[in-house]
Amino acid sequence: MNRRLGIGAIVIAALLLLAGCSAPLQTTGSDAPAESQRTISTSGSGEVSADADRAIVTVAVTARADSAEAARESVAANASTMREALRGAGVDDDAVTTAAYRVRAISDVDRKTEQREIVGYEAVHAFRIETTPDAAGTVVDTAVGNGASEVRSVQFTLTDETRAELREEALERAMSDARADADVIASSADLTVTGVKSAATGGGHAPAYEVRATAADSGGAPTQFDAGSVTVSATVDVTYTAVE
Repeated sequence: MNRRLGIGAIVIAALLLLAGCSAPLQTTGSDAPAESQRTISTSGSGEVSADADRAIVTVAVTARADSAEAARESVAANASTMREALRGAGVDDDAVTTAAYRVRAISDVDRKTEQREIVGYEAVHAFRIETTPDAAGTVVDTAVGNGASEVRSVQFTLTDETRAELREEALERAMSDARADADVIASSADLTVTGVKSAATGGGHAPAYEVRATAADSGGAPTQFDAGSVTVSATVDVTYTAVE
């Protein structure tokens, strides 16, 4: 009885083995054998330059007085006059924002007592004014002629829309640069690039302001600026797949 069962088990095992051999071979991964897969890592960079289409003028209204309140009131009055003049020059209210504000005591050392004492108060209200490069000189002249006592900086840059467009082009150039290097490396190693395994980007807007000013003189000549170009850069690190 036990003998018959042993023979039957052998027959069943043989049938299962034959069924397994007739099934199709299963593979995983890419079409290329795993041992032939290679990777090549390269970096690329790209730059695009364009004329500035935005100017940022920073001016300050300042005043000194015997009291903090008197200094504050003087600055407030001059700032109001300046902003009204800027409106008349076509500058929108939204383009004028506060960059800094302070009221502080001014102290000095008394020569007789050699003690430091308060000798007055200073109030400062700085404004950030956004305009076009062509209008920057007019903005400076209008502000200075109507209450502003300092021109802290004039910067030339790009609008968000222009920066985004140049950034896209810089990335395309960076990717082309990286791929060119990968193809050279692959050719030298008897490989062929088949695709991108991973990619990362860096770099960004480079505010390379080039400002030359001609200040107004006693003859009343207007302030003029020559804005330079602004460069947007991008870098990429790419890993490519390659096969023999």
